[in-house]
Amino acid sequence: MSIIAPRMRRFKASASQNAAMRARAMAADGIDVINLTIGQPDFPPPDHVREAAETAMANGVVGYTNRDGTPEFKEAIRRKFSRENGLDYAADEVLATTGAKAAISCAFLATLAPGDEVILPAPFWGAYEDLVRLAGGVPVPVSCPQQNGFRLLPEDLEATIGPKTKWLSLNSPSNPSGAAYSAEDLKALAAVLARHPHVHVMADDIYEHLLYTDAPLATIANVAPELFPRTLTINGVSKAYSMTGFRVGFAGGPRDIVREMGKLQGQLVSCPNAVGQHAALAALDGPKDIVEERRQVMRERRDLMVAALNEAGLPCHAPEGAMYVYPSVASAISARTPAGKRLEDDTAVTDYLVEEAHVAVVQGASYGLSPHVRVSYAAPLDRLEEAGRRIARAMAKLA
Repeated sequence: MSIIAPRMRRFKASASQNAAMRARAMAADGIDVINLTIGQPDFPPPDHVREAAETAMANGVVGYTNRDGTPEFKEAIRRKFSRENGLDYAADEVLATTGAKAAISCAFLATLAPGDEVILPAPFWGAYEDLVRLAGGVPVPVSCPQQNGFRLLPEDLEATIGPKTKWLSLNSPSNPSGAAYSAEDLKALAAVLARHPHVHVMADDIYEHLLYTDAPLATIANVAPELFPRTLTINGVSKAYSMTGFRVGFAGGPRDIVREMGKLQGQLVSCPNAVGQHAALAALDGPKDIVEERRQVMRERRDLMVAALNEAGLPCHAPEGAMYVYPSVASAISARTPAGKRLEDDTAVTDYLVEEAHVAVVQGASYGLSPHVRVSYAAPLDRLEEAGRRIARAMAKLA
């Protein structure tokens, strides 16, 4: 009898982490690989955030905190939701988590019974699918193709909701497509959800400050106040403040869900990182000028990458936000490489690009919508320019 639990057969290792590990191994062998696999800003944390962490360490703020976060950080979370999103939560309706991923996993584990369904607009971040399965739920992908801007349409939502639907997951701006929902988009989805009161909404706004439209982020609990009592809004400091390693996220929502999430987190990891919470408080309450400066840098990178991929023959939608583009690689499917190998799917295309062009990207199959690849543009402009040239040369070699 195997010691490995049967539940592990439901899981796949992270495709982006696998691709990144492969790129790092090639780099360790002396190959100049341009790694465009990971959604991690290539900036350091803002100075005031770093200083807050150093102060916390110097003052001995290194012990356990409350399982749902320090009272001071929870107040900062409440202020952030109110100031930036127009969402007013009581203290027992918010909690700090060990990264936004912990908020998502605790929410699913706390609410899903075996067979409960979660609607995932595809393409979606692959972790959603596995975390739903971990909780015993059933992921229900809904295709949101490029011609729809990679956004879920109201009629497709209506057609997918069933008696076992418990959650709709909305990630805006999205990983992997960068698509963002406007207020009008969300109102149309809310009109559908109004007819199905058994469905809750998980709004993952982690890329909130990497939005390139003129309008601010629209989040459904604010746009459709009638959905506020059944919406869990998730965010964090990893992307906006370049704090991926601090592992601090947070959520606001119905107190019964938040209470159970806190209980679960207490047993899984005891509490969020103490120093990280101190630094995250400084991020939420501190100046935002550096966030805006970096948003403009990322927007310039997006424009460069979109143009380069389109020029290389990979049709690429210009995303509204995040740090990814999601070009179609349909033109490469069934083509043959210079070595005579036939490219059968987008996984084969990513293998070809890393082997031939030494550019590492992630296959669309792992995000629920093929044939595409995810390309992160969290890299300096000169590396992105070189990546574009390499991809174009590799595509030109296909027969």
